[in-house]
Amino acid sequence: MRHTKEETTLENRTITIYSEPNANALLLQAVDSHDMEEMEKEISYIENASDTTFTLVAIKISRWNEELTPWPASPVFGKKPFGNGASSTLDFITGKVIPAMKQKRSFKSVILGGYSLSGLFALWSSYNAVLLDGIVAASPSVWYKGWLSYSEQNRCSCRNVYLSLGDKESHSKNKLMATVAECIERQKKILESQNVNVVMEWNEGNHFTDNGERTAKGFAWCLKSCREKSGC
Repeated sequence: MRHTKEETTLENRTITIYSEPNANALLLQAVDSHDMEEMEKEISYIENASDTTFTLVAIKISRWNEELTPWPASPVFGKKPFGNGASSTLDFITGKVIPAMKQKRSFKSVILGGYSLSGLFALWSSYNAVLLDGIVAASPSVWYKGWLSYSEQNRCSCRNVYLSLGDKESHSKNKLMATVAECIERQKKILESQNVNVVMEWNEGNHFTDNGERTAKGFAWCLKSCREKSGC
């Protein structure tokens, strides 16, 4: 891995910066501890799959079910309900993280990605932030109550969106989560109807298989798409 790693705090939040000199692209990802275990593998995959130099900022999320969802919803596993903290998290990323990084370097493209609920957060952010050039939604929680209706009734402002899902993810005993394959196909059609450059990739395995590599595939695709359109 050619990137150097630095952990720091910003507004009392932990962020980990994987940087390389003269990076052209800024990658952002909301992460939990499991994502961080996969991060060096993820960075190495992107390095090998892309010709674009980049810096990746991993933003640690402490309350996963609260900080990444746009509106409250009942629990679908365990007892923790979902909250409405997505706006606050997005404000932190766009108002604090991105400006702090751009003080160090003028990036040609900014890409936000995530896995699972963080993937849903990235998708929602594409409807609420205009400065994003690419979105990575790897195995996103598009089954989330009310999400697809929101997606249809609003407009994605990002030009490049990567979607992916494991081919066994719909084999769930939970009735809501079992709809994920149907939901992501519908999500793709919604984005296509809004003239978004969107791709959908199927991976082998269930939801807990190769999350770092799956997310890396999305970042690599977005880097290529942004380079083709803007020369980054």
